[in-house]
Amino acid sequence: MQRTVNPLLHRSALGAALALAVAGFSMPSPAEAEKPVLSAQQSDPVRMGWMQGFPPPKDRQLRFADGSFFEFPAMRWSVVHMSEFMPVVNVSRGLRAPDPLPYRLDPRIDAIAFRPTNADKDMTWEESLWQNYTDGIVILHQGRIVHERYFGALAADRRHAAMSVTKSLTGTLGAVLVAEGALDENKRVADYIPELRDSAFGDATVRQVLDMTTALQFSEDYADPKAEIWQYSAAGNPLPKPKGYAGPVGYHAALQTIKKGGVHGEAFGYKTPNADVMGWLVARASGKAVGELLAERVWRRIGMEQDAYYSVDELGTPFAGGGFNAGLRDMARFGELIRNQGRWHGEQILPARAIEDIARGGSQAAFAKSDHPELPGWSYRDMWWHTANAHGAFAARGVHGQTIYIDPAAEMVIVRFASHPIAANSANDATSLPAYEAVARHLMGRQ
Repeated sequence: MQRTVNPLLHRSALGAALALAVAGFSMPSPAEAEKPVLSAQQSDPVRMGWMQGFPPPKDRQLRFADGSFFEFPAMRWSVVHMSEFMPVVNVSRGLRAPDPLPYRLDPRIDAIAFRPTNADKDMTWEESLWQNYTDGIVILHQGRIVHERYFGALAADRRHAAMSVTKSLTGTLGAVLVAEGALDENKRVADYIPELRDSAFGDATVRQVLDMTTALQFSEDYADPKAEIWQYSAAGNPLPKPKGYAGPVGYHAALQTIKKGGVHGEAFGYKTPNADVMGWLVARASGKAVGELLAERVWRRIGMEQDAYYSVDELGTPFAGGGFNAGLRDMARFGELIRNQGRWHGEQILPARAIEDIARGGSQAAFAKSDHPELPGWSYRDMWWHTANAHGAFAARGVHGQTIYIDPAAEMVIVRFASHPIAANSANDATSLPAYEAVARHLMGRQ
């Protein structure tokens, strides 16, 4: 089998690969949407034999340096093995015994039927899992696992790339520090990080960074070789820089080069550097990197089963915008912690005020000025997406189908890891969002 490496990935190794991994929610191009791809069954990474053998056959070897590790369908294997391709920093679960999640499996969920957006016929929940290249899915209802399935390379004891769900973890830490007074949401970023005084972020407030209403001269258009995302991603690439490289080294240095492009606070603009600025703010305010603080405040506190990890730049800075990896059930525990306003088995782990702020949602007017016409009425707050549906559901979202979906009215948390061949969530929202709402109605009806 001959492999063709995407030139965008090849251009900057990890930088380009991670650029696609944090792409956000832009609509797929016509060429991307129409390109024939293997089905979920056909692209099963175990059946395809990626990286199997000692050594693997040459046509099944994946490499970090040329970007081939993140090409579809190979990426379906790589998203469960990211620490084998890049340097990472651990997020420790500590030494306490795991806190088991109770089970009350509902065999009827697979047969739940719903109508995808703009479709002319129904689909079942199980059919949607294959349609969206699901690697793992778990549903909690009232804190109990009612549905759990694994596909492809993922298993209960493996970890998966969370992509931009990472941003919501970073935003949660930021909201916690605001609630506790360690960060003042009305202060300027430069008050905490003087190094950013002359950048676009210098006169932005902490709140504007948290809600991504900063005005940045920053394009994440991956079809444009001159887009700022390429320079930003090259800075975060942990591989040795090529001869003659004169750009910034590391995420912190790259953030200092971003210029202002408009007026802060007017419109939502989904830009990955906001999350890395928030990661820096979290570190400055707490004295601990995001991974260390996440371990201290969450991962060691609620009986996680596995350590998690972040990918890092060459200086060891965690990628707060998209580098988190964790186990499926542990992400469900995190979602349940948020659903319960920061409480875990009666103990207040995170301040309720922070979670209430997250659950409230952001400015719909600011969101309406963004490039997301496919999400009418939505908003963005503390780096979480809000659906504005009747149940007040909100979500952490990442490219290729990563999701933590919280429905407060249905007392439901859904966590999905996936490896959809199209990065943009618009490729699966038409199927996923109606499916989540159908499961919520089913669970509410059985109470």
